[in-house]
Amino acid sequence: MEIRHATHPDELSGMSDEQIRARFVISDLFVPGRLKAVYSHEDRMVLGGVSPIPGTAVALENFADLRAEYFCQRRELAITALSGSGHAVVDGTRYPLARMDVLYVGRGARDISFEADVVDTRFFLSSAVSHSAYPTTLIPAAEALTTETGEQEHANRRIVRKHIHEDGVRSSQLVLGITAPEPGNVWNSMPPHTHDRRTEVYVYFDLDEGERLFHFMGVPGQTRHVVLRNGDAVISPAWSMHFGAGTTNYSFLWVMAGENQAFADMDQISVPQLAGAAA
Repeated sequence: MEIRHATHPDELSGMSDEQIRARFVISDLFVPGRLKAVYSHEDRMVLGGVSPIPGTAVALENFADLRAEYFCQRRELAITALSGSGHAVVDGTRYPLARMDVLYVGRGARDISFEADVVDTRFFLSSAVSHSAYPTTLIPAAEALTTETGEQEHANRRIVRKHIHEDGVRSSQLVLGITAPEPGNVWNSMPPHTHDRRTEVYVYFDLDEGERLFHFMGVPGQTRHVVLRNGDAVISPAWSMHFGAGTTNYSFLWVMAGENQAFADMDQISVPQLAGAAA
């Protein structure tokens, strides 16, 4: 498991593009038959990807850096199917997962593994420290709380699905959903915002090989960007804005952990403010 340390906003101006990618971007998550994991000191999230080979299960190991008896001894876990279909097996119970389905796994689950029905099945894993045990619950895409937001005139018309949230499937820290800009729309989370009480991670998918996503981060007056491919994840510290635009429409998973779970607890930033206070 790779370790990523936390970042102060003052560091951003002196970081090269390569250093920004090394600190915040997680690429090559989905290697057939393997599980890749990153431990982020931003709200102590564990992020990972697994792409099982059909007919062979991949187990969620207990990483030594966690100093735990098993992975979910002190943690909760969300498993999201980004493509294909398969199963997550939790303490002997098999849960089917198709594209955009989410399985919440509560603290105390001991044995967790992943199986694929078809080639190129991809599961994204997100985990946070948990102080309460909530039941393991499957949230199919069709049962997520679904709303529409944005305007076609601003190219940010999008469908927002909330899978894990304080008014739905409960968790200790995790808040998770999937947003998909509609055809002809490319911006996400625009106008942008921050939420200083939570770290957020984006995972971009449904991008063809020839398409890219421009993800922006930073503070007003000092924005940086990274160019991402299908399946890339990006860590957004609590102090950073997080918004992006694609060369076409796409989907992205967003997952948060931190002090609270209030979806609307965010500090809005107007488009003119992106250039700084004098704009």
